[in-house]
Amino acid sequence: MTQPANPSHKGVIFSGMRPTGLLHLGNYMGALQNWVTLQEDYSCIYCAVDIHALTTLESGEDVKDIKPNIEDMILDWLAAGIDPEKSIVFVQSHVPEVMTLQALLSMVTPLGWLTRVPTFKDKVRQMSETEESVNYGLVGYPVLQTADIILYKADTVPVGQDQVPHIELSREIVRRFNNMFGETFPEPQAMLTEAPLLLGLDGQNKMSKTLDNHLDLAGTPKETTKRVLTAFTDPQRIRRDDPGSPEVCNVYSLHRIFSGAEATQTVYNECTTAARGCVDCKRHLADSINDYLKDLRERREEIKARPGYVQEILQEGGKRARAIAQETIAEVYEKMGLG
Repeated sequence: MTQPANPSHKGVIFSGMRPTGLLHLGNYMGALQNWVTLQEDYSCIYCAVDIHALTTLESGEDVKDIKPNIEDMILDWLAAGIDPEKSIVFVQSHVPEVMTLQALLSMVTPLGWLTRVPTFKDKVRQMSETEESVNYGLVGYPVLQTADIILYKADTVPVGQDQVPHIELSREIVRRFNNMFGETFPEPQAMLTEAPLLLGLDGQNKMSKTLDNHLDLAGTPKETTKRVLTAFTDPQRIRRDDPGSPEVCNVYSLHRIFSGAEATQTVYNECTTAARGCVDCKRHLADSINDYLKDLRERREEIKARPGYVQEILQEGGKRARAIAQETIAEVYEKMGLG
C-alpha cells in the first residue's frame, strides 16, 4: 500500500475544497495558509471535491465549469505553498472508491441524522427549496464527506466552527459502522482553525464569491486596488473633514491584518483626526494587500507557465490516494461480508 508522504505520529489530515475557481483572500486566511503549515507535522491529504460540487448544480450547463475551476484552484494551492512532495493532492472523482464507501455508509446512517444538520437546513433556504424537493446528493452530503475522510483513515480534519456538526456526524457514522462490523475506522477529530475574522468588502458578511464582496488571490494589483476602492467604510463619516471611527470600519480591520502595527497606528491617528480621507485609506490598504500577495502571485505565474504540470500532480496524487482507498475498500468488504 502506498503511504501518505511524511508519516507522522500525530496522525493523518484530510481536507477538501469545492472547485469554485479562483480562491479569494478569505479562503487563504481561513484555511489555505493553515493547510500549508500542517504539512510540516502531519500526513496531509488535500482534495478538490468535484462530486460535492454536483450537489448544488442549478443546470447541466454548470458542469462545464468544474474542470477549469479545479485547475485554477490547484494553482492557488500550489502558489500558497501546498507541496505535492509532502502532501497528496488529488481530485475526488479520480478515486471512485469514495462513492462505493458512501453507498455502504448510507446503509447504516439514519435519515434523521442527515436532516438535522444545521448546514443542510441553511443550504435548503439558500436554494429556495423545500426539504422534500432537494436532491438526494445534498441530503447525503455528510455521508460523502465522511467517506472522503475515513477512506484514507484520516483522524484529523481542520474545519471552521460552522463545520463542526458535520464532523460530529462523521464520528457518529463511524461509531455505528464499527459497532456493527468491527473496529475499522478511527473517529475523526475536528481541528478548529484559528484565523482572523475577514469580512468582505461590504463590511457586513463573510468574504464570499456568492456575495461578490471578495478579493481574488490571483487578481492583478490593478484589479485588487479597483475592488478595494469599492469597500464600505465608517458609515457615520459623511464628509472628508469629519473625524472617523476606525473601530467600526472594516477597512481599518483589514489594515490591522495586512498593514503592520506601525502603519495601522498611523491609519488610526490620521482617521480619527480627519487628516486622512477614506479613499486614501483604501488605496493604502490595497497597496498593503498587493504587497502581502506579491510572492504568491509570482509563484502562481511561474507554475501556470509549466504546461501540464498541474495535471501531472493530480494524476500522481490520484494514484497515491487510490492505492490507499483500494486497500480500505477491501477491508470494508471483508468486514461486511461482501464480494
